This record gives sequence, C-alpha cells and structure tokens, in this order.
Amino acid sequence: MNKLSITLIQSTLHWQDVAANLQMLSEKISAIKNPTDLILLPEMFSTGFSMNVETQAEEMNNSWAIEWMKKTAAEKNCVVTGSLMLRDKKKFFNRLVWMRPDGSFETYDKRHLFSFAQEEKTFTSGRERLIVELKGWKICPMICYDLRFPAWSRNRLVESEAAAAAYDLLIYVANWPERRAQAWKYLLIARAIENQTYVAGINRVGNDGNDIYYSGDSMVADALGNILYHREQSEDITTLQLSMEDLTKVRRQFRFLKDADLFNINPKSKFKSH
Repeated sequence: MNKLSITLIQSTLHWQDVAANLQMLSEKISAIKNPTDLILLPEMFSTGFSMNVETQAEEMNNSWAIEWMKKTAAEKNCVVTGSLMLRDKKKFFNRLVWMRPDGSFETYDKRHLFSFAQEEKTFTSGRERLIVELKGWKICPMICYDLRFPAWSRNRLVESEAAAAAYDLLIYVANWPERRAQAWKYLLIARAIENQTYVAGINRVGNDGNDIYYSGDSMVADALGNILYHREQSEDITTLQLSMEDLTKVRRQFRFLKDADLFNINPKSKFKSH
C-alpha cells in the first residue's frame, strides 16, 4: 500500500529577516538528495515567532515567502508547508500555507493563539480546520499551541456515525520553547495514540530575538505512540517513510475510533474540512 515520504527541517531561524531565512532554507533544501513527497518547515519560518506585524507581516497577495514556497515546491516536485506572518484584508494571521508543486495551495489559520505571549492581541484566530490529500493520504496540518487542545484535532468524521478517520497524518509546525519541551513530546505522542494516526511535529532550534531558547525535539510517532524519529538540540534534516499498510493494520486490530463520543464544537468556532 501507499508509502509517504516526509522531510523534516529542524533549523535555527534568523530573527525578523525574511531574506536570510529563505536563503538559508534554500541551501538546506537543495542538499536533500532523496525524493520526498512533503517538506515540513517550522512555524513562522521566515521571521521567527515575532509579533512585530507592522514591519514583518507580508501581504497575502504579494508575499516573497509564498513565492519562494511556490518555486521550491516546483523545483523539488513535492509539497512544502510551514506557517508565515501574513496580512489579509487588514487582519494579521499566523497562517500555514500548503504549497503544491503546481503552484496551487491551501491555507490554515492558527486556531489557538498563544495567550501567554499575547498572540491573540496581534493575530486573528482561525475558524476552520484544514484536511488535504497527498498520494492517497489525508493530512491535517496545525500550528504549535493547537497541540494542547485535543478536541480540535479529533480524528473522526463528526457528520458520520461510522468509525471513519478524518485523516491519516497530523502535523504540528512550531516554535515551541525548550522550557516546555516535556509537554511538547508527551502531547505529540498522546495525539498519535488517541487519534490512531501518524503525528509529525517540526520545531526550530536556537535562540530567538526575545532570547527564548528552542531545543528542537522534532518528532514523528506512529499510531501506537512509537517514536520513529526524534532530534534535539541541533539542526537536522531527516526524510522518513510512513506506511499506510501499517496504519491500516493498527486501525483494524484496535477499532477504537468507533467508540469515540460524537460531538461538534460550538457553531461560533465550528470546524470543517476541505
């Protein structure tokens, strides 16, 4: 059955320097020799986790970083994803872009804004979940703080009584500080087990402009919570293959999804997939 190759780029980021980050990431991506289906970049990969939207946010319809993603996806013939600081219709978003090789793309706006850093005072919260398809895999990408809220990532087609999974791979792109790394690691594994899915978490390393340190700890876990990949404290580029056959075997053997409670999130923040 289908295999999916994913590449995680755990990197330092240049603080509020789009040009330097895009150049650095271009060099790293050019060094990837093996074919891959999907390249994962951290949260706000072009600027670092900044609230300085007046000077750092790019216009959605005139973004250097989005054009770079389009060019990179075409050159590597794969999907490229990560989040950016973007302005759209006079509002600011921490927005994930899912860029395909043909230049078409989808977006997901971070649902849970990090109140500890007052992110909600700068950015507008998203209202819709995104589920995309790649090589027969259904994939749900999310952003950093979303990891702490299991209802939002719940792997169930809520419109159906059937035990149908909404997605096969759950992704978190992040700038998650080292001081809370234990929560990051445990929650990634928990999301994999409770949703019977692969989970990939991509984080940055190094200090940012606020002198906050990031240890990386990027991770991939399977549907049983087994860790397939984990790297801390250093830059790293890793490609690994996920197996739909293995995932299907787990879901057939342990039919937990059918026993899950049926519910919808309240209408004001109701999610949908497209």
